Amino acid sequence: MKRVASSHGPGRYFLTLRLARRGDDALLRHISVLRQAMRETLARKPFQIDAIAVLPDVIHTIWTLPIGDHDYANRVGMWKGRFSKHLPPAPHRSLQQIKRGEKGIWQRRFWEHQIRDQADFARHRDLVHLSPVHAGYCERPEDWLFSSYNRKAARKVPPNFDVVDHLEEDDVLDDNLTPLNQLALFNGPSDRLHS
Repeated sequence: MKRVASSHGPGRYFLTLRLARRGDDALLRHISVLRQAMRETLARKPFQIDAIAVLPDVIHTIWTLPIGDHDYANRVGMWKGRFSKHLPPAPHRSLQQIKRGEKGIWQRRFWEHQIRDQADFARHRDLVHLSPVHAGYCERPEDWLFSSYNRKAARKVPPNFDVVDHLEEDDVLDDNLTPLNQLALFNGPSDRLHS
């Protein structure tokens, strides 16, 4: 069934992007590259990042696109492509991936859900911020450094859902705010499932 996008109001989407190989930690090992790829994507096709959590092999995020713009797929593709171009091809690529010129870093597809209302937004924002806890990387969402939780915790979703208090770009993407010393926290079991 084809989804018909609304032409009025901003499009808000919950997205989950996964690396091709579970247990890979490339997203955190190359967090600066991921951030730069996001900056370049935002410069080309602007949008708001309402919430984000970067785990070793998965990203959960909520984006708000400009009014009348529902092109999240190209933004995701740009972000993934800009990140991938700075990494060597994955050693586990299939022959088909090699023939297509794919690096084999990301899963080809991603999960998306259009946010319907304020309650849906709050549920998915909580899912984003609790994902490191559910994955076993920390005990409290505020302990995970690769998340917008601490920058968003003091802010509330306003009563009017059409006016969301968005994060500033540097709140999520500033390299100085997210040191890589948290890598030691996820060297536990690699078979944990992510939300």
